[in-house]
Amino acid sequence: MSDQPDKPHQSKKPFLYVVVCAAGIAEDVGKLITAAQERHWDVGVVATPQALGFIDVQAVEAQTGYPIRSAWRTPGEPRPLPSADAIAVAPATFNTINKWAAGISDTLAVGILCEAYGFGIPTAALPYLNAAQAAHPAYQQSVERLREMGVLIGSYEPHRPKAGGGADRFRWEEALELLTPRVSAPG
Repeated sequence: MSDQPDKPHQSKKPFLYVVVCAAGIAEDVGKLITAAQERHWDVGVVATPQALGFIDVQAVEAQTGYPIRSAWRTPGEPRPLPSADAIAVAPATFNTINKWAAGISDTLAVGILCEAYGFGIPTAALPYLNAAQAAHPAYQQSVERLREMGVLIGSYEPHRPKAGGGADRFRWEEALELLTPRVSAPG
């Protein structure tokens, strides 16, 4: 059920998928998009269905020039995004990390992440979760499995439970720092 396009991206710039999950800081995804564009990437956003309520869809689509994807296409519907040269998952939530590591492909976003391994697409994840979630054994096992799959995991330290926050410590650009050695970006 690949959502990778039939034809390659026509631009000379590499194409970055930014997978956005439902978390309060998702509203700041434009910071990652701007940083990627400044580093000569073209960017398309794939959001989990719940993440759509956390982002300004019109602003993100205007910034990238592409529609945000969150649902599978119907047969014969054109693919609105070029193939990904790399993927940044930011913010990567507890739920998405665990489903991805387990191979549960129940949304377009997680389906793309599950297939990225088979396609050999360099992928970085910037976890954003609280310390109680991070203490759960499934999370630790999932992060280890993703690392074994070659996923590059960011350095965010979980925030206190029931407190939210941590946005000031969330480094959106870290995704690009992790991916750049794996993908040659012109410029």
